Amino acid sequence: MKWRLAVAAILVLAVPAGIGACADGGGVPTPSTRLQALLDRLVRDAGAPGAQLVLTRDGHDVRLTSGVADTTTGAAFPDAARVRIASNTKSFVASVVLQLVAENRVELDAPVARYLPGVVTGPGGDGERVTVRNLLQHTSGIPDYLSRIDLDSVEALTQSHSIGDLIRLGLDQPAAFSPGSGFEYSNTNYLLAGQLIERVTGVPVDVEVAQRIIGPLGLHDTYWPRYPIDSVIRGPHPRAYLEADGRRVDITDIDPNGGLPDGAMVSTGHDLNQFFIALLSGTVVPPTQLAEMRRTVPDPYSSDRVGLGLFGGTTASGIETWGHGGSIPGFYTAGGATRDRAVTIILNQVPTESGPGIDDVIDALVDEATRPS
Repeated sequence: MKWRLAVAAILVLAVPAGIGACADGGGVPTPSTRLQALLDRLVRDAGAPGAQLVLTRDGHDVRLTSGVADTTTGAAFPDAARVRIASNTKSFVASVVLQLVAENRVELDAPVARYLPGVVTGPGGDGERVTVRNLLQHTSGIPDYLSRIDLDSVEALTQSHSIGDLIRLGLDQPAAFSPGSGFEYSNTNYLLAGQLIERVTGVPVDVEVAQRIIGPLGLHDTYWPRYPIDSVIRGPHPRAYLEADGRRVDITDIDPNGGLPDGAMVSTGHDLNQFFIALLSGTVVPPTQLAEMRRTVPDPYSSDRVGLGLFGGTTASGIETWGHGGSIPGFYTAGGATRDRAVTIILNQVPTESGPGIDDVIDALVDEATRPS
């Protein structure tokens, strides 16, 4: 996949050789030198303080780290490092919508106006023409509100905005294209998807995600912060950094998202892997709805395929993987999953420069981690 800058506790054991581990001279499994070398290269090329890789297969984890979690103390990433997972949140939100589809409470190809009357109006979109599927697949043509938001300074990150105001920032711009005729990643789509969930269920979207997914899957290190009273990450976590005005600033205790459904959640590499494996195994949504999530349109900017809350790709080894990834000031996450294995890569600073080099390293990490033994 191309990772644009825009995816019950278990025993931690080494995995068999060839699955992110190799044998030393004494036959004891040790972490893959190939994965470690790639992770070291990623930290160097991305200009980040540090990184963690979590590989999950057959109920066991392998964790690798590179660089530091804290530039002041030099501490490494904690094992169960909680981070802001940004747009990986969209996969959880989309899953809830698909559960509502399975319950016959939402129709994928119904106009959004059926569920949010009078909300999607203006030059950016018409709720009578934009469908629920369009929102989840970024084929609505509704512009991204983030194009009107400054995220480049500490001061800007502390500004709060209502979800209604942010939706209007998107809809007050000219539509990128008519619904269903193109693809353009837009965070506004998932603000609307979150509102749709709340309107249909009468329950806050964070509560729906917790009750339908986090709790049943036993994702004990995953939660949706209640902004603004819950802006400090609970539990063990790395420091988060922002490159601003030529210097690195610690922004760990700032929540740049503000509890919104396009990127609010906090999780760990282990929990993200468990979620995506469960989703692709048919545990989270029924098979019919999972098939809908995996029905794709092309991403014109990469070789990815875009589903409903998922991006699909094929590794160099020919393995089909799915996931999402996320980027928010302070944290960057990428990875890939199949029905029985998954990998999550975490950086504690968004790469200072994006481009094919960083994408290629991440693709190589996903390939190495997900190939069969």
